[in-house]
Amino acid sequence: MVHADASNFPRGVLKTEAYAQVIEQASALFDGQRNWVCNLANSASLIWHALHSMPEPSNHANWAGNSIEGLTRVLEGFYVLDPTTPKQLILGPFMGKVACQTIKFGRGVCGKAAETAETQVIEDVHSFPDHIACDGDSRSEIVVPIRVGGKVVAVIDVDSTVPKAFDEEDKKALESLAEILGTSCDW
Repeated sequence: MVHADASNFPRGVLKTEAYAQVIEQASALFDGQRNWVCNLANSASLIWHALHSMPEPSNHANWAGNSIEGLTRVLEGFYVLDPTTPKQLILGPFMGKVACQTIKFGRGVCGKAAETAETQVIEDVHSFPDHIACDGDSRSEIVVPIRVGGKVVAVIDVDSTVPKAFDEEDKKALESLAEILGTSCDW
């Protein structure tokens, strides 16, 4: 049964432990639930709470909500394949400020991840060609494609207000979550 305690993370939790909990809780939450909206919404909550519980710089992710205890904002969420327009993503469940509603494949970090089907880890978004600045405070970003049968159906998008906020550990964990989402949802 879904319970709010799934998103409780101890303050200062190590990144490895937090991501392990995200994967474990996501797997439990998705058991018997194949609706992609529901599963992406719970995933957004898990990621947001995990990131905000981690030490610097992970707690500076900025697409998941407002400041807590003096921390900067976290932005994270999902863009999904737009069923009405080929090669376009549309905003899915997220936590944070108002976001761009659509992104064409190849445009910005999300569009590049969707077009190439490869994870994008961007240390400084201001140096990324064609970066889409939905939030001018974003400085770094990681975008992980969610694939089904080799086709990108959505992307996980996490932004941070500090440069170089994401590393190989973030990449591996979010790719594991993307794989679970790809197989656990009816797209």
